[in-house]
Amino acid sequence: MADIDSMAKELSAKADAQDFAGAFELVRSNLAEFGKVLTPAGVRDALKKSTSSRTYASFVDAAEFGALPLEDSFARLEKLLSFAEGSLVLSKAWGLGKVKRIDDFYRRITVDFKMKRGHQFSYAAACDMIVSAPENHILVLREADPAAFEAMLKERKAEFVKRVVESYGGVSLVRLEDICVANGFVKKQNWKEFWEAARKEIAKDKCVKLPVKRTDPIEVKAQAEDYSDSWLTAFSHETDPQLILAGVKEYLAVKKPLTDAVKAMFETRLAFAVTAARKVNDALYARLASLVSHLRFQTPPAAEMRAYLKERSRFVQAAAALPASEVGNLVRFLADSEETRSLVYRHLPELCYAAVQEVIREFGNDPACRAAIGALVKSPGAPATLVALIAGRYADFAAWAELPPLATIVMHAIALGEGRQNGETLRMQNIVRRLFADRKWLEDTFSRLDADSQKLVFERFQASLGWESAAQHIIVTRMAKLNPELAKFVVKTERKKEYARLTSYRSFALKKQEYLKLINEDMPENIRKIEFAKGFGDLSENAEYQYAKDEQRALMQKQTLMQADLEAVKPSNFEDATCDEVMPGVMVTIQTDEGGKTYAILGEWDNDVEKGILSQKARLAENMLGKKEGDKFELPGAEGEVKFGIVKLISPLTQEIKDWMKLPEGVQI
Repeated sequence: MADIDSMAKELSAKADAQDFAGAFELVRSNLAEFGKVLTPAGVRDALKKSTSSRTYASFVDAAEFGALPLEDSFARLEKLLSFAEGSLVLSKAWGLGKVKRIDDFYRRITVDFKMKRGHQFSYAAACDMIVSAPENHILVLREADPAAFEAMLKERKAEFVKRVVESYGGVSLVRLEDICVANGFVKKQNWKEFWEAARKEIAKDKCVKLPVKRTDPIEVKAQAEDYSDSWLTAFSHETDPQLILAGVKEYLAVKKPLTDAVKAMFETRLAFAVTAARKVNDALYARLASLVSHLRFQTPPAAEMRAYLKERSRFVQAAAALPASEVGNLVRFLADSEETRSLVYRHLPELCYAAVQEVIREFGNDPACRAAIGALVKSPGAPATLVALIAGRYADFAAWAELPPLATIVMHAIALGEGRQNGETLRMQNIVRRLFADRKWLEDTFSRLDADSQKLVFERFQASLGWESAAQHIIVTRMAKLNPELAKFVVKTERKKEYARLTSYRSFALKKQEYLKLINEDMPENIRKIEFAKGFGDLSENAEYQYAKDEQRALMQKQTLMQADLEAVKPSNFEDATCDEVMPGVMVTIQTDEGGKTYAILGEWDNDVEKGILSQKARLAENMLGKKEGDKFELPGAEGEVKFGIVKLISPLTQEIKDWMKLPEGVQI
C-alpha cells in the first residue's frame, strides 16, 4: 500500500509541476495499481492538471475516463496523442493521410488523404477509424522515399510482396491484388504480368510461402526452415493431411537428400493423409495421389487411388477445386490406360477449363481425343470450355479435320456471349467477350473466314440481344471496317432513353415515413442501447456494446442513402406518360411462351406483385422500356439461354392503378 500511496503522491507532484509526459508515463506503467486507489475521474483530473495545453486537455476529456474501463480510456488517450499535426495516419477507407490540423475547440482532426483532402474526424471517429502509420508500412515508404519504393517495386518484387504482407497482415493472393491495384502500385491490366514475375522471385525466397488457395493468407517467416532432423522428427507425427502434403513438397523443393529412412517416413505419412482425405476432400485426395504416384510409392496402390477418383466421376469436381498449376498432374495420373482416357474424354463437357486444356495438351494427338472433341463442338450445345478454348487459340486447331468450320465455332462463341451464366460457364462467357473486344483476335478470325461466312457471323452477332450495347456497337463497327461490304447491313440503333427518377405519391410518402421513423425512433433507440451496454463493463469484450455500435454504423449509412434518394426521386401521378412506347406510367400487355400477361410500369419505389405493378428499375421493366408494340425484348430469369417476349399492347393506366398510386388516407408528404 505504501508503494501505491507513494505513486499517487508522485502523480500529484507531477500534476503540480505540469509534467504531462511524466504523469502520462507514470500512469501508463502502473495502470492496475492506479485503478485500485484512484477513480478514473481522479486519473483524468490529474492528467488535465499536469498540462497547460488545450489540445492535450481536450484529448484527456475525449478519452472518456469513467465511461470506459481505465485501460480502454488510456488506450484512447494514447492513440489521440499519436495524432500530432504533420504525422502520418492510416485509414481502411482512404489509405495513407497526413494530419493537417487539430481543432481542440470543436474537437476535430483534419486529415489530408490522397483521394480526400481536408477530411474531418471527430475525436471519437478518429479513435475508431484511423491509426498512426508504422514507419515500416509500405505506404509510408512510398511517401517518404518514392525512388526507393519504385526501385523495390521494379527490381525486388519478392521483397515488395513481403513488405505489403507485413504491412497489412493476413494477406491472401486475392487481397494482395486488391491492395496493389487500389493503391496504384500496379495497374489492373498489368497485374498478371507483375505477379508472374513476382512469383518467380518468391519461389527462390524460402521465407515466403504462397498458399494453395488464392483466398488463403500468404505466409512470411522470419527465417527459412532448415528441414533438419528435428523438423523430420516433428513431421513424422503430423496428422493434418494438408500439412503433410505441404511438408513433403517443401522438402522436395529444397532438394534435401531423400534417404531411405526419409522416403519410408514420407510414404507412411502420405498413406495416412490419403486415407484421411478419402470421402472428405476429393481435391486434396487427388493432389496426394498425384504426389504418391510421382514418388513411386507403393502404398496406397496407384490403381486403388485411380479407382476411387473414377468412382462417381470424383475427378471432375476434384479438378475444378484444384489450382490450375496442379490440374495437369491429376490428368496425367488418371490417364494411365486407353480405358481411363476414354472415360476422361466422355466427361469433357463437365471438366473445368484448366482440365480441358491439360487433356488437349497431353492427348491432343490421340485420334480418339480429337474425335470426341470434334463431335462435341459440332453439336448444337457445344461445351462452353471447348468453345472458349478453340475460339481463342484457333491457330493451334486449324489442322484438326475433326472440327467443324471456323464459322460454326464463332457462332457458338456468339451464343456463349449471350444470356446470364454462372460458375465455370460465366468464366467462359467473359473469355469470349474479351476475345471479341480484342482487335487483333477479330482481325485474325475474320481473315480466316470467306466472304459469305463473314456476312453470316456479322449478321448473327449484330442480331444478338445478349451483349452489352456499347461493346456490341464497337465490335460491329470493327467488323464492317474489316469487310466494307458489310457496312450496308449495319442496323442503326437508337441510344437507350433515360427516364426521370419518379415514383408515385403513395410510394414517396411511405418512403418518407420510413425515413422519419429511422431518424426519430430507430437511431435514438440505438443510442439508448449503446449507453445501456456501457454498463456491462469492459467494452472490448462487451458483445452487446459491439452489436449496438455495428447497428449504429448501419443505421447511419442507411440514413445517408435514404436522404440522397428522397432528394433525387420526385413524386408523380405520371400524367405526362404516352402510349407511343413502354415508359413509366403505362400498362403493358406482353406475350411469352407461357401466355399473355399485363403489367403496370410505374416509378422507382412502386411495386405490387399481386396487382402486376412493376418498378421501372425491375429487370423485366428495364428490358421493356423504350419498346413499341410488336417489339421483342429479353425475359429475365433464364440461365444459360435467352428467352424473349413480345410487347402486344401499350395502354393508359387503369383506374385501379391510379387509385393505388394516391396518398394513403391521413398521410402527407
